[in-house]
Amino acid sequence: MAAKKVLVVLTSCDKIPKTGKPIGWYLPELAHPYDVLKEAGVEMTFASPKGGVAPLDQVSVDMFKEDPSSKNFLENHKEIWENTKPLSEFVGRASEFDAIFYPGGHGPMFDLAFDEQSLKLIADFAAQNKPVAAVCHGPGAIVSAKTHDGEYLCKGKNVTGFSNTEEDQAGFTPEMNFLLENRLKEVGGNYALADAPWGEKVITDGIVITGQNPASAHGVGKAIVKALGL
Repeated sequence: MAAKKVLVVLTSCDKIPKTGKPIGWYLPELAHPYDVLKEAGVEMTFASPKGGVAPLDQVSVDMFKEDPSSKNFLENHKEIWENTKPLSEFVGRASEFDAIFYPGGHGPMFDLAFDEQSLKLIADFAAQNKPVAAVCHGPGAIVSAKTHDGEYLCKGKNVTGFSNTEEDQAGFTPEMNFLLENRLKEVGGNYALADAPWGEKVITDGIVITGQNPASAHGVGKAIVKALGL
């Protein structure tokens, strides 16, 4: 059987436009699903809006320096995020993949959330009934996505993503263009969250797979594997 293929889309945004605060993609939100998908024999292709180096959030490196999965990914897979392919190369090619996945970090809230090529790709994956997965701030990349019939992808879906409480506790609320929890509700999503801030919450509703925060990244990887029938 041919290996399943997942297109992983990382942010190209390395700082918050308003303040210049360094951001990027969040280490365990790629490292943890990567391990799960790799173990299941999934082939991954890595893209970002600009291609080339996708900026890694250094705060996540410090916070997860004792995490074996994150440490291993950081030490052994640098080529993955330093050589991403431009997202433009994949528009119209959803048929070549079995799912699309957006890791988080604050970056996606400032570029992928408004990226026309990314939004087109999501619509194509949805039209082909293929999983669209995202974790933490990754759902910021899918919250404004519409299906080919013009409806919001998340409308009527059970979804999660980084909560307002978590954003407050992380100290980012004043710097955000929009809050993910609010926006998911605004587009008609049935937003749910973990029993406590920073707790694991993973939801699969049809093709939409979402995880709330870094603790949910491993579970999102498992949900993708399950959705692929592996």
